[in-house]
Amino acid sequence: MDRVATCLWFSTDVEEAVRFYGTVFPDLRVEDVSRNPDGSALVVEFELRGQRYLALSGGPQYRLSPAVSIYVPCADQAEVDRLWAALTDGGTELRCGWLTDAYGLTWQVVPEELPRLLTDPDPAKAERAQEALRPMQKIDIAVIRDAVASV
Repeated sequence: MDRVATCLWFSTDVEEAVRFYGTVFPDLRVEDVSRNPDGSALVVEFELRGQRYLALSGGPQYRLSPAVSIYVPCADQAEVDRLWAALTDGGTELRCGWLTDAYGLTWQVVPEELPRLLTDPDPAKAERAQEALRPMQKIDIAVIRDAVASV
């Protein structure tokens, strides 16, 4: 490996987690699997949307936390809805488009349009977008658009 990659420490079976991510993101590509002497996976190297990751089966000493999350820009609400449904299955919905999946990994599932609405040059519009976003778990971009349009 000659590029920088993010290493994700899992306490559970990393092969199972990466297989699950492959069902959610069909473009996920497993690059390599390093195995323990008992045949279980120690490290799974994979690429998702051009980003390299190492999934390490490190045991319970450390836990994944929302301090590190994977940001996924989505083309439209349908993609947000699909990813949200898949990734929250067995996981936890957080606020403002954040969620933690069943394996403990935190994701930000965000419509591509959202950052532009939140930073609109008109401060009143930006504030309305931020106000509309705050109570949301899964982001509904139409609600935020409507809030900005009402200014």
